[in-house]
Amino acid sequence: MSAASPRSPTARARKMKTDDSFLSRLGTLGRKKKVRTVNDLQEEGKNVISSPMAPAVDVHPEDTQLEENEERTMIDPTSKEDPKFKELVKVLLDWVNDVLVEERIIVKQLEEDLYDGQVLQKLLEKLADHKLNVAEVTQSETGQKQKLQTVLEAVQGLLQPHGWALRWTVDSIHGKNLVAILHLLVALAIHFRAPIRLPEHVSVQVVVVRKREGLLHSSHVTEELTTTTEMMMGRFERDAFDTLFDHAPDKLSFVKKSLIDFVNKHLNKLNLEVTELETQFADGVYLVLLMGLLEGYFVPLHNFYLTPDSFDQKVHNVSFAFELMLEGGLAEPKARPEDVVNLDLKSTLRVLYNLYSKYKTAQ
Repeated sequence: MSAASPRSPTARARKMKTDDSFLSRLGTLGRKKKVRTVNDLQEEGKNVISSPMAPAVDVHPEDTQLEENEERTMIDPTSKEDPKFKELVKVLLDWVNDVLVEERIIVKQLEEDLYDGQVLQKLLEKLADHKLNVAEVTQSETGQKQKLQTVLEAVQGLLQPHGWALRWTVDSIHGKNLVAILHLLVALAIHFRAPIRLPEHVSVQVVVVRKREGLLHSSHVTEELTTTTEMMMGRFERDAFDTLFDHAPDKLSFVKKSLIDFVNKHLNKLNLEVTELETQFADGVYLVLLMGLLEGYFVPLHNFYLTPDSFDQKVHNVSFAFELMLEGGLAEPKARPEDVVNLDLKSTLRVLYNLYSKYKTAQ
């Protein structure tokens, strides 16, 4: 029998059947009308969403798993390649693994390892130092969602009193929605003052596909994941350094020189010299020694790390210097120790200017 002509009714019917079969696979991950892997579904969804959708694709209700007014979202592939987005994912991934290191849990992929609530439970228990009353292991989808519901209710109890807008749900987390998972982790990192530096102004383009009157419609929505460090860490009151950085950067070098002259006037007594404020105070050693010089006492070497070689040791040093400042009658520094360690110039300047204001006449 000869092959059907490309324009024959048989060929057209075969092509229509193929197209319908393809479109029928655009559905929510949780539905099980057909057995398929999550990766297959995601890849097929990407193909449909990235294809031209105007005019909208005509999909009959019986031919698709996406119900009327139901929607599906995914991150635009170009956003996933943004260096700042990649940095945010890596910073949060490393932080989660650091918190869970004693649990011998290693998270490799946020959306694949956090969706069922098991890892999120352990993470919250470590951060809040509180045991949750949930089943340890559950395999069924219902059991996973029940565990996830309990964990997210506990998160809500911690965050909502502080005015957090909850930008995730049980369904979005369990559906492996990476944007929702990132919103959740950013909120937890900020609330628990994680010793990390979140990249600022990270946004992603999210593609939303919704079924309306039997047709698939797509739209792009911008999701803001992070803002500025000051905003995220709750330091909303602007000060002279905010103004300096925003409106008078030309005067920044003058301020830095004045502070360098001030700290060297005292550190020179130990044959030490500072030339770069943002880097040479980052390990906390000079801050500790400077406090001893300004207050006129010797700081025992066993109280701090003279040659710190890890992030935690540097944070210890800066935190210890902050304690010495409080004992000396200074106001609590506006900066976090982690900000100084992470080479945040504005935070370092705030700390040093606090010292300068009190000790500028000290000999």
